Amino acid sequence: MKKLLSYLFLLLAAVAHAQEKIPVVYLPENLTIHFISPEPVQYVDISDKSLIGDLPLKNVLRIKLKDSLKAFTGSVITIAGEKFIAQYQLLPGYPGVPTKININPADTRPLDISGIGLSQNQLKLLCLKLYTTGAEKKLDKIKAFGLIGLVNHIATLGDYVFLDIAFRNKTNLKYDIEDFSFKIDDKKVTKASNIQSVEISPVFVLSGVSSFSKYYRNIFVFKKMTFPSNKVLHAELSEKQLSGRVVTLSINYKDLLEADNIDF
Repeated sequence: MKKLLSYLFLLLAAVAHAQEKIPVVYLPENLTIHFISPEPVQYVDISDKSLIGDLPLKNVLRIKLKDSLKAFTGSVITIAGEKFIAQYQLLPGYPGVPTKININPADTRPLDISGIGLSQNQLKLLCLKLYTTGAEKKLDKIKAFGLIGLVNHIATLGDYVFLDIAFRNKTNLKYDIEDFSFKIDDKKVTKASNIQSVEISPVFVLSGVSSFSKYYRNIFVFKKMTFPSNKVLHAELSEKQLSGRVVTLSINYKDLLEADNIDF
């Protein structure tokens, strides 16, 4: 019995010590606390029934009291992003306390989930780095309908492929983007019935611009892809009707194999 009581005492002491290290956030009555995450929130645990929360944005967690402050004595919430997990101790608070809480790296622990790869925030930083880096040569160039399409740069990091693509509009007609699709097609097509096309989707796109007047540039990120030498990767930019200008760039597998490395 003494051993059991001693074990329970040590366990409670360990729990109390662990809770002391958890950052404290004060929750006032009739006010909402916003947790700002550096990357999309994947999971939230709110164990106290006197609290309610939601995700109005992918990287914002909103928490408030259901009823009055009298029914709330304190709670611990858990927030997990793509690459981190963080816990905060919520305590009763009063007007005047901070209501916007930035989830800082010092308050988080790494979350090692196999296969998750880079976070959206990490991919964005890498794309911005590539955006400011010049390439020695253009990999493909096409002219059509007063547009010039360029594959500026191809870079890789681990299992990721970064495609830097740009278009110049030499006309005075604004280009409204209908779609930007990527397909792996046969290089040579002998019969229409033999066409084999596989559409692939990027895991991240730097910019969501829907139209441009004179210049468009974007970086698309894909998971590692392989295809035989008799096929080609087509990047197709299509315009909304009525004009419907369509411009297609071609990327050979050799270009992917010779891609530059990008450092994180």
